[in-house]
Amino acid sequence: QVELVESGGGLVQAGGSLRLSCAASGSIFSINTMGWYRQAPGKQRELVAVTTNGGSTNYADSVKGRFTISRDNAENTVYLQMNSLKPEDTAVYYCNVHWVRYREYNYWGQGTQVTVSS
Repeated sequence: QVELVESGGGLVQAGGSLRLSCAASGSIFSINTMGWYRQAPGKQRELVAVTTNGGSTNYADSVKGRFTISRDNAENTVYLQMNSLKPEDTAVYYCNVHWVRYREYNYWGQGTQVTVSS
């Protein structure tokens, strides 16, 4: 069993910053991909940013230059630094971890609300 605990969401004015954290615990072997997704009301869940244990990163075009993903492999924790927030960034943000060892493992956090006021 794997548990993901997210923190750092909240309400912020446009132009402000927030930092999300997600700590994974439990039966973890070696996490390959850690990432953040978001889902706004009435929309599908979308990728925000992901990072691999090799250090590569990938961002949605809408957040490039404003968001930064990082991870602490020793602590199985992933962070999302969000700067210059816009009202359109308002969504529930979900942490995701993924790895393959004999089979695929894919886990989601419970979600944390980020609300950006104009």
